[in-house]
Amino acid sequence: MMRARVPLLLLLGILFLASLSVSFGIVPREHHESREQVSVSSGKNNPFYFNSDRWFRTLYRNEFGRIRVLQRFDQRSKQMQNLENYRVVEFKSKPNTLLLPHHADADFLLVVLNGTAVLTLVNPDGRDSYILEQGHAQKIPAGTIFFLVNPDDNENLRIIKLAVPVNNPHRFQDFFLSSTEAQQSYLQGFSKNILEASFDSDIKEINRVLFGEEGQQQQGEESQQEGVIVELKREQIRELTKLAKSSSKKSLSSEDEPFNLRNQKPIYSNKFGKLYEITPEKNPQLKDLDVFLSSVDMKEGSLLLPHYNSKAMVILVINEGKANIELVGLREQEQQQQEEMLEVQRYRAKVSKHDVFVIPAAYPVAINATSNLNFFAFGINAENNQRNFLAGEKDNVISEIPTEVLDLAFPAPGEKVEKLIEKQSGSHFVDAQPEEQQREEDRKGKKGPLSSILDTLY
Repeated sequence: MMRARVPLLLLLGILFLASLSVSFGIVPREHHESREQVSVSSGKNNPFYFNSDRWFRTLYRNEFGRIRVLQRFDQRSKQMQNLENYRVVEFKSKPNTLLLPHHADADFLLVVLNGTAVLTLVNPDGRDSYILEQGHAQKIPAGTIFFLVNPDDNENLRIIKLAVPVNNPHRFQDFFLSSTEAQQSYLQGFSKNILEASFDSDIKEINRVLFGEEGQQQQGEESQQEGVIVELKREQIRELTKLAKSSSKKSLSSEDEPFNLRNQKPIYSNKFGKLYEITPEKNPQLKDLDVFLSSVDMKEGSLLLPHYNSKAMVILVINEGKANIELVGLREQEQQQQEEMLEVQRYRAKVSKHDVFVIPAAYPVAINATSNLNFFAFGINAENNQRNFLAGEKDNVISEIPTEVLDLAFPAPGEKVEKLIEKQSGSHFVDAQPEEQQREEDRKGKKGPLSSILDTLY
């Protein structure tokens, strides 16, 4: 009797487990040849992996800090075309510095990765200043003038921003009020007549006061021609921060105030890792952008179990540590004959601090922390997204498939498949089986859990 076809996402999940076990050396040697029928893309050939040193372009840089933007996602792969209108921006500054006032033709979702910041938003009816620490997030609407202070005496400030341009897809511009070495003030674009009429002043006074085109010698150290990130004196910091507000747990659902990912319980937590997450349903700022935010901590040697997101495309930003990531999809059909069996494609990456990795919707993924690890994630198209795990005791979508269907889907009886799936007593984060332990089990003829899975399912 002909067996039923396995549903596509389930097939991806099972084949992902097979590729994962080969990658971590869990499949015994005699099984490698028969099961390693998976195309592998890694390093430069992996379109979902963005190495920090290679794929970020510097917009502004001086001795006090830098601003970098990641290359367009859609230029790397057709599989990321729906990220065309999203850009990732990194800001880093030294202690006691100021990012000068500016606005942009993009909505920003700002997240503090390291350090302390004082963010000031300026509007026609006033201004609001907020103290932000690691995990704080804030939406900055397009056209809003803002500036950032790093008030700390010792620690660098690092911020990541998700930019959503409003004028042109994939392209946005920063408009700085100040005239610096990095760029002119946008006010200099107006004609002499417009400037004199607008400020009711002579053009020479305007140039001297706003643009520094005259009298720079008199200004001396007060001249700000050093770039868009400048050094502050201690008394200046005191003045700029004395009215700044600290956010509270109540601000989690605020429409206009910062919120912190860690001001709530993690949605997954055990001794191997924690995952904090805020979804659009819980925060109006995220709902407006249709984005979820996650922060993940993992201990060295832990594994975030194989899972996939139903509709969200996820952008991971590695903050601290290192990890091995495996992502599984199907090769694009134009690359293979129509009558051929769909071929699984494994995308593998060794990521480290400041790297970026993209997880398309429905693509199964697993993350193995090779050191203590912290990363943040933006989930695009997040409303009503469902995270489906393919292993573990809780939230395991495969465990919900009836025995009768499992019996038809796999070579082994459905009861045996169920029994095998139930062997993993952990959920979400588990201990990645050490290679030394696995080699010892292989030497004694024992099989690890994923080897047993393969024997049952193939």
